[in-house]
Amino acid sequence: MIGDISVREGLQHEEHFIPIEAKVYYVEEAILAGFKRLEIANLASAEVLPQFKDADELFKQVRDSKRLSRAGINFGDIELTAVTIREKGVDRAVAGKKKGWGPDRIGMMVSTDEEHHFANSGTTLPEYWEESQRSIEKCHDVGIKVFGTVSTIWGSPISGPTRFEDALEFTKRWLSIGADDIEHADHDGSAPPDQVYRYFSMILDGIPNKNLHIAHFHVTRGWGLANVLAAMQAGVEIHEGVLGGIGGQPANFLDRVPIRGTGEYYYRDPNIVGLVSLEDMLDMMDEMGIDTDIDIDRVLSLGKKGEKTIGRRLRSESILNGRIPKEPREEYKRKGLAEKKARRGEKPGQRFPKDWPDKVELPKALMG
Repeated sequence: MIGDISVREGLQHEEHFIPIEAKVYYVEEAILAGFKRLEIANLASAEVLPQFKDADELFKQVRDSKRLSRAGINFGDIELTAVTIREKGVDRAVAGKKKGWGPDRIGMMVSTDEEHHFANSGTTLPEYWEESQRSIEKCHDVGIKVFGTVSTIWGSPISGPTRFEDALEFTKRWLSIGADDIEHADHDGSAPPDQVYRYFSMILDGIPNKNLHIAHFHVTRGWGLANVLAAMQAGVEIHEGVLGGIGGQPANFLDRVPIRGTGEYYYRDPNIVGLVSLEDMLDMMDEMGIDTDIDIDRVLSLGKKGEKTIGRRLRSESILNGRIPKEPREEYKRKGLAEKKARRGEKPGQRFPKDWPDKVELPKALMG
């Protein structure tokens, strides 16, 4: 399964407000392209994340979408997700669910590095675990699923190196208090591919149910797709991506006005910290023969529109260079090949001199 978290993860990092009409359009298009799990808002305080001051209305408009209704979309097959972080956001999600428009699934987040966790949530780890347990119970009472995120698995931008063993214990803690699945997150692009493989091999050895594990990779250091492949090789089947490879730490400016966000940016260039590109991940999987049940060409078209909405060139190489051709491209052929082969007495399709053997037998010395 591929989760589209473009509207939540992607837009939280943007420093200008994206109108609700655009957010609704991108959610609709993603659903029509075949995505079944979409993360579309953060229910944190608008003081911290004003990009999502329209979150309640966004859920309402998506659920009431005439486009989706005309297309025969059954919301029983779709999971609309919101990140909540704190219990106030959970209460907001529960209230919305009771009114018929709230999220089907919410996410809460812990970091194995308590300093990083405190910077994001303002709580100690023990305090947050207690809050999470209460929140999961509230959500399950009204039929909302909860995913628990484990962050700083491969290192922390604040405290430096971390331990895999802590991340495994945190994963078990989430499941022990009722989390429905776990997002294993490389929020700052610290994970090299070999360590991704080691970590997920350890996780799946300890907790082998593949439906419980989601891979979430940022591309801060350019390793995103390599890490997706490493996680796949370890056995992970659920991945997340964002159109154009945008996203990252919540913005601390919006439309030129300073806001709280989560404080100062951790990186010199805030434009390089996004999640793995959805277009490139889907294109890669398609070339590998993996059926994602997603209309990739529709996603690529949507990615091009995303560049106009965001207002800059984004980070999808598939958008820039197109998909790998599957048919001959006549416009690039150099004229005269057939004529030259005929003059030389070569047959069409002949690739070697006619007096050469059909198959090559290499000397044993070259074969090792």
